[in-house]
Amino acid sequence: MQLLEQRILTDGIVGENDVLKVGSFLNQQIDTQLLRACAEEFCRLFQGSDVTKVLTVEASGIAIATATAMCLGVPFVFAKKSKTNNISGDVYSADAYSYTHNTANTVIVPCTYLSESDKVLIVDDFLARGEAVGALADICGKAGAEIVGAGILIEKSFQSGRGILEKRGIRVESLARVSKLDPISGVAFL
Repeated sequence: MQLLEQRILTDGIVGENDVLKVGSFLNQQIDTQLLRACAEEFCRLFQGSDVTKVLTVEASGIAIATATAMCLGVPFVFAKKSKTNNISGDVYSADAYSYTHNTANTVIVPCTYLSESDKVLIVDDFLARGEAVGALADICGKAGAEIVGAGILIEKSFQSGRGILEKRGIRVESLARVSKLDPISGVAFL
């Protein structure tokens, strides 16, 4: 998607350890027009898939998942990174390692939010090694829900995520693919 790619090139900041910072337009401060355009593209890519729920993991994927769910006219669910007092009853859980935060998390979704009748579109901001999407896919599997695909804003195509997910039979649609990050020059190569 050209609009997103242009923003990555002009406003993305390349950090150490293959980190691409997009907080000024996608994560912390959000360009709502860009967000809308990305959500509409996910709707176009997955039209006809009969999506019943959009699923992501907190926190950075929430904005694009919400916008996509609104575009599709379906509910949105996010997996929490820890069980809180306002979650009661049984939960589906899976382990996910966050490449960006360099932490391991057990993500959870209450069992009442996903079922075997759901067709789930997993949406996230980044795809690196496939950990977050893989954990969400595991949760869908535990619920008996069908995964129609994964919509990713930015894929680090130099990492293994796409291959891992495709081996699991998950359709991956990325709106921008970054082939290399150079922290010395500060350049992201698409």
